Amino acid sequence: MRRFVGMILVLVVASAPAWSAGADKAQVKKAASAKPAARPVAPLPAPGADGFIVLLNGKDLTGWMNAGGGAPGAGWTIDDGALKLDKSKGGGGDIWTQHRFGDFVLDLEFKTEGNSGIFVRTDKPTDNVQTGIEIQVERPAKTPNKHSVGSIYDALAPTKDTTKAGEWNRAVITCKRNVITVEMNGEKMTEIDLDKWSEAGQNPDGTKNKFRQALKDFKREGHIGLQDHGAKVAYRNIKIKPN
Repeated sequence: MRRFVGMILVLVVASAPAWSAGADKAQVKKAASAKPAARPVAPLPAPGADGFIVLLNGKDLTGWMNAGGGAPGAGWTIDDGALKLDKSKGGGGDIWTQHRFGDFVLDLEFKTEGNSGIFVRTDKPTDNVQTGIEIQVERPAKTPNKHSVGSIYDALAPTKDTTKAGEWNRAVITCKRNVITVEMNGEKMTEIDLDKWSEAGQNPDGTKNKFRQALKDFKREGHIGLQDHGAKVAYRNIKIKPN
């Protein structure tokens, strides 16, 4: 009897590793393919007396997400009420509002050491270039162009540059149906009528752009995003007034 029981135990033990290894591999494969859990969507704060909703509370990243819907990268931190990107503190990546907006006035301040951008009406944060409009954030340019601060990136150059290097600059971006207006430090720099961008890959002035569909066909509502393009950048006093 003892010999019989011993044989059964040997068979069970001998077969266990193969079964366990197969199960472990399946579990590892399943875990690797699983998407990170999306952040619970925080309710929007109530608007103030002026109609503006505060998007950055100055304390934490409530209401913000990464492109996949999870928590923003560790490189995005709150310092003295401002949202700052410092890649030495961890990964970055673009940061997005959890909520979508259509027609609105977006009011914020930025200070940058290099390239960044403000995306508006972005349908898919994972494909921001082809589904959203970017307002370029950069240091002041000697000659405004389609890639300088205040431009509608790759589509329209600003008429002037009113930003200040190394200082906080105030940007007011107004989206109303087909028209987007950009003001910097109280002066209008750029105004685009999206309906005039009626051809994919081409601007009305005949120059090429990188968009696979005409800007007039982009969705006119979506997420607002702040770009990580590698440079140190900071944003503060971010608020929005939906129209």
